[in-house]
Amino acid sequence: MSGGLIVATGSGSSEVSAGELINLDHHELLVFWVQLLVIVGVARILGGFAKRIGLPSVVGELSAGLILGPTVYGLVKEVSILGYDLPIGFDDFLPAGPVQSSMLLAVSWFSAAFLLVVAGYETDLGLIRRLGKAAVFVTLGSITLPFIGGLIVGSQMPLDKFAPEGSESGSLVFSLFIATAVGVSALAVVAKILGDLGLMRRDVGQITIAAGMANDLIGWVILGVIAGLAGTGELSVSGISITIVALILFLVGALTLGQRYVDVALRAVRRNGPNLNGALTVTIGTMLIFGVITQGIGVEAVLGTYVAGVVLARSRYQQKESEHVIESMTTVLFAPLFFATAGLRLDLALLFNDGAWVWALTLLAVAIGLKFAGSYFGAVLAGLTKREGVVLGAGLNARGALEIIIATIGLSLGVFNETAFTAIVVIPLVASLFASVTVRAFGSDMEGSVVERERLAREEALDKNVLVKNYRILLPQADQANSIVAAQLVQFAWPEEIAATVMATTHKDGTEADLDPIKNVLFGRPVEFNRADAATITERTIAQSKLGYGVIAVGALREPGHGTYVSPLVRELLINADVPVVIVRKAKNLPGRLPGIFAQALVPVVASLSSRAAQELAANLSSQLGTQLTLSHIVRAPEDDSNSFLDLVKATTSSGENEVGERVLAQAHAHALEVRAYADTAIRFAASPSEDIVDHANEIEADLIVVGAQLRVLDGRPSLGTNVEHVLEHAPQTVVAVVMPDERPG
Repeated sequence: MSGGLIVATGSGSSEVSAGELINLDHHELLVFWVQLLVIVGVARILGGFAKRIGLPSVVGELSAGLILGPTVYGLVKEVSILGYDLPIGFDDFLPAGPVQSSMLLAVSWFSAAFLLVVAGYETDLGLIRRLGKAAVFVTLGSITLPFIGGLIVGSQMPLDKFAPEGSESGSLVFSLFIATAVGVSALAVVAKILGDLGLMRRDVGQITIAAGMANDLIGWVILGVIAGLAGTGELSVSGISITIVALILFLVGALTLGQRYVDVALRAVRRNGPNLNGALTVTIGTMLIFGVITQGIGVEAVLGTYVAGVVLARSRYQQKESEHVIESMTTVLFAPLFFATAGLRLDLALLFNDGAWVWALTLLAVAIGLKFAGSYFGAVLAGLTKREGVVLGAGLNARGALEIIIATIGLSLGVFNETAFTAIVVIPLVASLFASVTVRAFGSDMEGSVVERERLAREEALDKNVLVKNYRILLPQADQANSIVAAQLVQFAWPEEIAATVMATTHKDGTEADLDPIKNVLFGRPVEFNRADAATITERTIAQSKLGYGVIAVGALREPGHGTYVSPLVRELLINADVPVVIVRKAKNLPGRLPGIFAQALVPVVASLSSRAAQELAANLSSQLGTQLTLSHIVRAPEDDSNSFLDLVKATTSSGENEVGERVLAQAHAHALEVRAYADTAIRFAASPSEDIVDHANEIEADLIVVGAQLRVLDGRPSLGTNVEHVLEHAPQTVVAVVMPDERPG
């Protein structure tokens, strides 16, 4: 294989010298662009149709290749109108020859690379480790049983029907090729089916991905062995050993040194804030570098791109926007191209020569049946439910590129003829359809364990949230007492697995701030401590805030008053940060560094993004601590505080204004119930909302006020609005102000 580019078409195989430069004429380029247009267009249409009838889009995309290939469109040789031949026949669309085939093959490989990067994004190595026993058992069962079955069937297939005339490869090599093609799965197709059906983050989905990755790894190694055996007639133990050791070293290096270098690169491109183009450059560069390495050690490049996706997704400096761009481009362009191009190689007519269809059906039955049985029994032995075993057995029947590559290599090495090639390529198309239908039927409404349901609910809530999301937290230690309370709120309001970075100040005399209270409060959470002297702490903290944090939690001044409630550090953070800032001021006249417990909290509610963010923080705090929330909506009344006058205002206030308040409170209460928080609601009428917030908190004996604020930067001074600033200055309770960044153009 190393001597040139191997190309397989419906009419045979060709080899183009690797050193030969081929110039494409105008017509060849036109045909290539027409191929891309038609393939993508038909695949997208059929993929959309498949989704409308309840199937994953991959089914329609694979069907597009079958329709556009020699099986269906290949019947259209010439089209004439009024005696004129139109250039729209099959031979015009897919002309035989190495140049056109090589171009489509290259596009297919490039598309597969992006497909596997996206699969890597969705792979959770921590979750797979926790599910390790099941992944091992399913992997062993899903490969061993179909491989043995394929070996037996392959040994019985007549070589005069399925091997080229005069083939010298022998029955053993032929059987090994058959067994490998029958035994493996396709990680890219598995990932696409699970993604289409929303099962990627399920436990069973992650086990399927882990087993699919192992199938691919083992498949590539076996393929290298038998390809060498077919080419030389000898089994190179040393060559195989070198490949396996190199692959292990690559995987270890990618997840250690590779992870470190990717982190450095992603951090560098976003040092001045979000940088989508920079993040995409690092993503593509990592994908290509890892692909080159794996191709160089004898394993296909697409495996390297999958590992690249895993490493990129694990980086704390990754920008989610770049992942979304790659995922969107893959869904719209690369996935349809890859799956449709796979189907172009299929010519079912060849199976009806000399009863070859009987053997093709036998191979198909062995491939689907034994893959299903091996996966199912592996799952049951690992302690999974029978339904999960069915989903795993069906999911790992998803086949694709590797089977097609095995068939292609077998054809190019003279192990297979075109009939055997077609019989092998039928397997991924039919098996993937079986996988799609069966996984949907048994996996769509599968409940899962209590632990899994809780994890999924937490992940779904984090995805929908405005403030409490799955992003790292920055904790500048601006004021010791207030910062400790800020850390306490973070510890209870954010999931424990979300990491935090604490910025600590080194004093002029060289002594360091006492970090033990912060460490104790954040016990159990991954925490990184960065230090800077007093002269550079502001600059260092602002620079740190640009590196992919979701929120900054910081203490207010020790004693806010006279219009000043934040330190110079917090003021600069408010002006420069592009993420929410949570400002915490502990209760006045409270002895000690920490409040006892937050038993009662007041949460003023309005129809704004900042208010929604404040509600999220308070609701998560309540669900963890049992804090009783009072969700309050204030309707502004004229400045007359007599009871009779206020009664008149309440009676005459427009029903529309009351309805708005009730609707806002209903939404806030529903969100609190979703996260199992304890909440009551109240509509109040007041001339001064800021004073009423303080009065209401005192009435209900609250020990916490959580309020949202929309930042406005006016003449270089951050403003949180008169209501929030009044509460920060005058409320005796602990006050938390959730400040959303000023998104107005500067």
